[in-house]
Amino acid sequence: MTDYSLWEVILNGNKVLKRTVRETDHEYEPTTTEEKQDRRNEMKARGTLLMALLNKDQLKFHSYKDAKLLMEAIEKRYGGNKESKKVQRTLLKQQYENFAGSNSEIMDQTFDRLQKLISQLEIQGKVITQEDMNLKLLRYLPSEWKTHALIWRNK
Repeated sequence: MTDYSLWEVILNGNKVLKRTVRETDHEYEPTTTEEKQDRRNEMKARGTLLMALLNKDQLKFHSYKDAKLLMEAIEKRYGGNKESKKVQRTLLKQQYENFAGSNSEIMDQTFDRLQKLISQLEIQGKVITQEDMNLKLLRYLPSEWKTHALIWRNK
């Protein structure tokens, strides 16, 4: 992430556009350029955080309207303690070892699944070399690719 204005919103929260009317707060639409940029940054930060989640988990976090609260919820959910991280790392290693493609999915889908698994392993501190990843992918290509895979593996 290189957009520091988004990190500012995620870490420190955004300026809330509220007016107090008769002891109750009401949100209002941004009017100045700065307020509009703040609103855009908030929406962009929240969207970026939601895109980083697995598809099945996005609905669980969709109700958070604030990027800072969303980040705190994500850290709480995925941070865990040493024991839970160790269990998660073990499960990911097993998934990697037992990885297999299916004939019903196209090569891009198989590659995406493998890439996502490797990314999760890297987050947990397990480094997979590019060569290992390539061999794993070639090993589980559908049968019509076996001839090509054999040639690529030998290279």
